Amino acid sequence: MGFGYAPSNLLCGSRRSESQSPEQPVEESRTIAVMSTAPSPVGVAVSAEVEAALASGGAVVALESTIISHGMPYPKNLQTAMEVEAIVRENGAVPATIAILDGVPHVGLNSEQLKRLAISGTQFQKTARRDIAQVVASGGNGATTVSATMFFAHKVGIPIFVTGGIGGVHRHGEKTMDISSDLTELGKTPVAVISAGVKSILDISRTLEYLETQGVTVAAYQTNEFPAFFTDTSGCKAPCRVDSPEECAKIIEANKNMHLESGILIAVPIPKQHAASGNIIESAIQQALKEADDKKITGNAITPFILDRVKVLTGGSSLEANIALVKNNALTGARIAVAFSDLRKRATNRSVRSAL
Repeated sequence: MGFGYAPSNLLCGSRRSESQSPEQPVEESRTIAVMSTAPSPVGVAVSAEVEAALASGGAVVALESTIISHGMPYPKNLQTAMEVEAIVRENGAVPATIAILDGVPHVGLNSEQLKRLAISGTQFQKTARRDIAQVVASGGNGATTVSATMFFAHKVGIPIFVTGGIGGVHRHGEKTMDISSDLTELGKTPVAVISAGVKSILDISRTLEYLETQGVTVAAYQTNEFPAFFTDTSGCKAPCRVDSPEECAKIIEANKNMHLESGILIAVPIPKQHAASGNIIESAIQQALKEADDKKITGNAITPFILDRVKVLTGGSSLEANIALVKNNALTGARIAVAFSDLRKRATNRSVRSAL
């Protein structure tokens, strides 16, 4: 389904959240059938707020849920999730955190659902694209990674997604073939991903090569060098540079108009005041990588292990840096979403006038 939103005649039921906090009004979620060339076995529950924004062509920003369940402890994770959503709203867009609850994919969570996710933590299954069918079929709970979040965002028509950092080619990937599904998802799903580049525990140069193979547009925001998550430098030149939300919006629009059907990666450097600790964090990463190798930790268990060890080794400074970059990405992503919404509305108005 391109960037278009599922029309209202696909609505096939409604459900109300279990409960709501006083800060957020009770919000209805409607289950819409996923538009596809093949029949969809399940519906996607879209919050009323997100549904209304999409129907009016408003700015919407998708957010992943793995960072809440697996990225940091409670209650820090809940506080961060709420602050990130607030930043998106303050900058003119609607946040749409995505997760699978009791077998139902949700796009847009209310405060009680966010709290449930935060408290449950790793009890929620870390869910990439490959895991979606199993989690849904079993009625399970899934925290979506980059690939699964992109999948659901695209299915309901959200073109912009904010995360911390994406996965990539793991170090020694030429031997292990350990390559994140984030990269293949970017190659086949037309969603713009706003991140702080590639996580610095990975092989960044090989990751960029793989993204090129997948046909993914990669741009660095207000810099010529591709950022490396905790630091604003990686030693790798970015394929292209963008300097404003409007430039980003034009690339997203061109990608849509050309029907490229591939994603876009917009890499935003971590704020300067937090990048200063990059060398300390990088040293801790090297130590954690050695520990993971010694313990023979592999697959999707590596990233949580290393991030946790780095947090311990750096006295928590890596967690604060992680939170800072996610908030900065949310700010940038919201502004890009607003610029893209404005661009689309201007194009629609021109079409209407020319038809008269």
